[in-house]
Amino acid sequence: MKVVLQRVKSAYVKVDSSIISEINHGYLLLWGIEEADSEVESEILINKILNFRVFSDENLKMNKSIVDISGEILIVSQFTLAGKLLKGNRPSFVKAKSPEIAEEMISKIVQAFSKHVAVKTGSFGAMMDVGLINDGPATFVLTARNGELIDQAD
Repeated sequence: MKVVLQRVKSAYVKVDSSIISEINHGYLLLWGIEEADSEVESEILINKILNFRVFSDENLKMNKSIVDISGEILIVSQFTLAGKLLKGNRPSFVKAKSPEIAEEMISKIVQAFSKHVAVKTGSFGAMMDVGLINDGPATFVLTARNGELIDQAD
């Protein structure tokens, strides 16, 4: 399971030229679910993201979490994060979770975050325009695999 986390000043999703979701200060989360992923990986990432201290404190140090600042989250399902890219020149999405199961998993992820912060979503399966004002910019890639958080720096 992969998440691209972008700290944003604002973000929105448009479908058919109409804004369907928008947030202010918080996270835009592009969330990719692979075939081997389960709720264990979801829980690991949810916990990490809720406690991730990347918002500035009074000394301008990254020391506050999304919960600490009462920020908002915009979650956009992103099956292309499961793309296999090394072979050929066109990505393969054979590792992506089936849409029916992925949609159910995203719904559970939204419910889990909603217990702690305000959450908005994209439209699952729709062609979306996603816009943001990146804060920093501060962008992080989080990966959980086989029940563990994977460090991208390794």
